[in-house]
Parts: sequence; C-alpha cells; structure tokens
Amino acid sequence: MSESYTPLRSVLYAPGVNRRALEKARTLPIDCLILDLEDAVSPDEKRAARETVVEVLSAGGYGYRKRVLRINGLETEWGAEDIVAVAKAAVDAVLIPKVESPETVLEAIAALDAAGAAPDLPIWIMAETPTGILNINAIAAAHPHLEVIVMGTSDLAKEMRVRHTRGREGLMTALGLCLLAARAHGLTILDGVYLDLQDGDGFRAACEQGRNMGFDGKTLIHPQQITPANQLFGISAAELKQAETIVSAWQNALQAGKGVCVVEGRLIENLHVDEARRVIAMQGAINDRA
Repeated sequence: MSESYTPLRSVLYAPGVNRRALEKARTLPIDCLILDLEDAVSPDEKRAARETVVEVLSAGGYGYRKRVLRINGLETEWGAEDIVAVAKAAVDAVLIPKVESPETVLEAIAALDAAGAAPDLPIWIMAETPTGILNINAIAAAHPHLEVIVMGTSDLAKEMRVRHTRGREGLMTALGLCLLAARAHGLTILDGVYLDLQDGDGFRAACEQGRNMGFDGKTLIHPQQITPANQLFGISAAELKQAETIVSAWQNALQAGKGVCVVEGRLIENLHVDEARRVIAMQGAINDRA
C-alpha cells in the first residue's frame, strides 16, 4: 500500500438540503462525507439541495474529510443540473447511483467533462440493483477514474425481496461478487448502511462482519455510528504490533539471506509482509488525522 493511502472507515451520508448537518460534519471525526442529492432529498427540494451543497462546499472547512457528492441518475430530470453543480463544487469525488452497466460510468464522465469538471475527478459508483451486481466486474473495469464501489444494501434488499437479518444471508452473494470485482480492479469498497439506530450491538456486529469479509469501511446514516465504525474498521493495537513484528522479522530474514521466516509459529512469506505494511501505512494515515 502506498504512503498516500486514505482511510475510509466512516463515510457519513448527509441530505443536501440539511444545511445544519452539512456544516456540523466539519467537526465530526469522519473520514468522508457524502452530500446527498438523491435518495435523501424529495423531488420538491432537489433544486434547493443543489444550491445549498454548492454554497456549503464553497465555504470549505472540511479539513482531511473527503467530500463526495451523490447526484441523481442522468436518466432523471435532475441529473443534468446535478452534473453542472458538481463541476462548480469543491468536491473530491462524484457518486453515481444505481449503476447497472459500464456505459453509465462512461456517460457520466463524458457529461462531467462537457460541464467543465476537473478532468481527473474520481468516480464512485453505487452497486444497488440486481442488474448492477450481475455486471459489477465489467463496471469496475469501466474507466481509470473509477475509485470506489459503494454498496447500496437497502435498495438491493428491496429489489431482491431479501429479509433484513443480522447475518445478511440474502445479500452475501451480492456482497461477495462486489468485493471480488473491487479487489480484481484495485478499487476501494464500502459496506452498506445499518438502519436500526437503536441496535448498537447489531451495528457493531455488522461492522465486524464487513471488516472480516474485506470491506474497507462503512457507510453511515447517523453520527452516533461514527466511533464504532472508526474503531472496527481501524487498526487495533494488537494488529499494529503484529504487523510491525512481521516486517521486522522479514527484514532480519532478508539480511540473513532467507526468503521466509517464522513469527509466533506462523510461516511468513512476502504476501504476509505486503499486508503488514498496508496495516502500518493505514495506521500512519489515521495518526495523521489526530
């Protein structure tokens, strides 16, 4: 992992029409804010939300927090004006909803270019429909500007008629396919939201499940979810110590002319060292935000 690795442990959605929430996010310990013009905004408020988002972003003050603008789909009556807003806004990425084909990604990039957006503006996409899941490998390979897959598990569960269970049994195939596509194409991938704000234990369990599956972070719907997400998608003291031990043992082995070493009874090879270095780099990036 490169030294420029950017943690995305906690990614908070905020309705674009809610100025207070957008401004409060400047003080929250989140890694990323998604300013939402889509699902969280009613049709009657779309224009006001767009204007509010551009104004709030222009004021700055978000520090290290990534700012991502989720637009309405280009096929909607609001999509074209959202693209114009993105071109004017101080954003780090644009999030495209309900992506079902590579062509959708390419169409969005062409529209952004025509509107005068930064030519290297990163693209994030929502994976939230059955068709999108079935095409996710091709979508993930659509364009070099694509950086992040965001799981839209609420919409996906609705479309698939999946029951909401703590183990998410009905979503595991879709989650796994998206994880494979992300890793195959070098993308970051974020787990979906947890809707029950009264179930703190359930949220922690979902974070642990997502982390164990390989997700890089969690999308959130409320500030109370930030601290556990940062903790559970972060690096524990034990993980950091083990990573440092592995790297040190590997360096000693190389100096001794050996291609493998043993740490706490476990055979260590180059692949384990790569992961250990990723862990150390991530913790370093997190420390820089303290």
